[in-house]
Amino acid sequence: MSETTNVMNSEVVKRLLCYVSYDTQSKDESSEVPSTQKQFDLAKVLKKELEEIGALDVRLSDHCYVYAKIPSNLDKKVPAIGFIAHMDTSPALSGKDIKPQIIQNYDGGVIKLGESGFSMGPNEFPALAELKGKSLITTDGTTLLGADDKAGVAEIMTMAAFFLAHPEVKHGDICIAFTPDEEVGRGADFFDVEGFGAEAAYTVDGGALGELEYENFNAASGHVTIQGKGIHPGSAKGKMKNALLIAMEFQALLPAFENPMYTEGYEGFYHLDHMEGDVEGAQMAYIIRDHDREKFEQKKAFFEKAAEFLNAKYGAGTVTAVVKDSYYNMKEKIEPHMELIHIAENAMRKNGVTPVISPVRGGTDGARLSYMGLPCPNLCTGGHNYHGKYEYVCVESMEQTVNILTEIVKSFAVGKNVD
Repeated sequence: MSETTNVMNSEVVKRLLCYVSYDTQSKDESSEVPSTQKQFDLAKVLKKELEEIGALDVRLSDHCYVYAKIPSNLDKKVPAIGFIAHMDTSPALSGKDIKPQIIQNYDGGVIKLGESGFSMGPNEFPALAELKGKSLITTDGTTLLGADDKAGVAEIMTMAAFFLAHPEVKHGDICIAFTPDEEVGRGADFFDVEGFGAEAAYTVDGGALGELEYENFNAASGHVTIQGKGIHPGSAKGKMKNALLIAMEFQALLPAFENPMYTEGYEGFYHLDHMEGDVEGAQMAYIIRDHDREKFEQKKAFFEKAAEFLNAKYGAGTVTAVVKDSYYNMKEKIEPHMELIHIAENAMRKNGVTPVISPVRGGTDGARLSYMGLPCPNLCTGGHNYHGKYEYVCVESMEQTVNILTEIVKSFAVGKNVD
């Protein structure tokens, strides 16, 4: 049997390739949940699949949340454990008509992304060097892949199918949920924590194999509106207020090196994500991030002070800055439940995977869910380079992640406590 055939026989691969065929891109501009109705297309597929493999209490909510349960087969009470992944893909790049490439026995060199003219290799993406000899799934260079987070969806589904096909393997209650709109920060807005039924959960929404995360950014959005004054350039002296130039001045007031291009680890940043306008008016959209709560509050205050400074210079009402918190660092909610981390670490080691605990330089549904009473650290999926055409996932890492999820369930079956 060829290696290609082996890869295509992988249950988790078959599921991923099915799920990425559905365009589930979310939309930041929408205030609805789900932000795009097309997310229901995949949700209905998942609901049907869960029913077919024998899960119980399968339901699809009006807001596009899929829930299911695999009841305990034990004769004792143990904590119910949940697994959560999101169905939507990032608005950053199209998720329509994805054409995955399977690279078998990767030779460690440059990978051509279809006929797009784009390619990637270990010089630009060093993680590829560690995957020589493995099987990879990439894009064709025209879309993202959607492994974020359909790899997580596929891994949870494959784990669920294993337990339902093997009732002799003991387990407690397994609770499953697939959410919409994680990529636009609203994945937890209508999550039914009580109905979900788990005492604790894991989001399966991380990156490289072995990643285990329970610290994430504190996050806020910052929207800046600038009111200019358009005057004919020939007679504009002392009268014109060019909103575009004032916007540039606002950006220049922010610390130059507190920028995603220059930060890593626990370092926070201001990120100008979108800017548009003309002389009469301009708008700027920012995200503000920091792991440290005190520094996070300082960043938000500085952002607002920049607007105050420009209003003092150009007149009241020229610049309006609105800051809105999105989510907070889940660390303080996970630390009382560190058994969740220890169980995941042990599950990885039992499968020959070295745990890598690092802060999430982003957020997950689990951050907000942790503040809603559901402790929820984040597990790896095996994916890399999310939100763009260089996204890829390692097949062997996906299969290992399924094994890790399975081992976590088995660990809870012996009565691990999450209090």
